[in-house]
Amino acid sequence: MVDSETTPTPEPPSSKELKLAMKAFRKRLKLTCLDDESRMGYGATSSGQRSSVVAIEPPNQYPQAIWQELAKQGKLKHDGRGLYSLVES
Repeated sequence: MVDSETTPTPEPPSSKELKLAMKAFRKRLKLTCLDDESRMGYGATSSGQRSSVVAIEPPNQYPQAIWQELAKQGKLKHDGRGLYSLVES
């Protein structure tokens, strides 16, 4: 016999969790851009192109609910396929 319990609604992420996740996202985006710029073809003796990375997969140490909440708040933009980008302010 199945118990007729309803699953509790998960609590929304705390503001501290959101702030830490946003900091981790910015750091991951910065490192991804720096990694992209450090490839052959970029640099002082080349055309000096900037990184074309605009969206990344968010750090996986935070649950998906946090990234969805940040997108709902307008701090991140969900670009599809699990990618998020910073919202220009």
